[in-house]
Amino acid sequence: MPDAIFADPRLAAVYDVFDGDRGDLPAYLAIADEVGARRVVDVGCGTGSLAVVLARSGRTVIGVDPAAASLDVARAKDGAAAVEWRLGDAGGVPACGADLAVMTGNVAQVFLTDDDWLAALRGVRGAIRPGGHFVFETRRPGFRAWEEWAADTGTVIRDVQGVGPVERTFALTAVDLPLVSFRYAYRFRTDGAVLLSDSTLRFRERDEIETGLAAAGFQVLDVREAPDRPGREYVFITRRGAAPRW
Repeated sequence: MPDAIFADPRLAAVYDVFDGDRGDLPAYLAIADEVGARRVVDVGCGTGSLAVVLARSGRTVIGVDPAAASLDVARAKDGAAAVEWRLGDAGGVPACGADLAVMTGNVAQVFLTDDDWLAALRGVRGAIRPGGHFVFETRRPGFRAWEEWAADTGTVIRDVQGVGPVERTFALTAVDLPLVSFRYAYRFRTDGAVLLSDSTLRFRERDEIETGLAAAGFQVLDVREAPDRPGREYVFITRRGAAPRW
């Protein structure tokens, strides 16, 4: 079940404004160029920011997400008509012979159990052609990002076009490694409504990720820094390889 920030229509409508600058998008566009990808699947595409950028570059793009409200926001963006939008989770990504599948943001960390993660990897593998690539990012546990989050509890206020002023506050609710949970509270000043969104992420160590990828039939080609967040994340560049061990 998607978190409320993605699934609730009122929250999905303000997501991009609070998400701010997407400095990660150029890096993924560059990777698509690097691997020669013409057909791309954006798994967990959310409000479609990357999918639209990829489509504008002349690629065939499929955006897949389990939150209908986020897809509604995506479909309303300039250039969205060039993207094929599909409602579904990572385990049900369509088999479309893609050259590249991507997971940006926190998508790879929302799979809290090993079984859920393996099911997601199976879905992604089925979506790409033999020899196609899978690229995703995940936060480094050693950076201990949750400590930085816990110190950043101030109220953020944004004036959202068509919505009005919205206040957002953050609270770290649990750290039970490898799981970290947190809550966003949004207050809409126009009517005083307060909406909550609870999330939990799993922080996997690099060797754990590599073991899972190998079991799912992916070959790790490179593990890079996120250019916009050096030292904080791994960016895995993988290729669909031999038959998986399942």
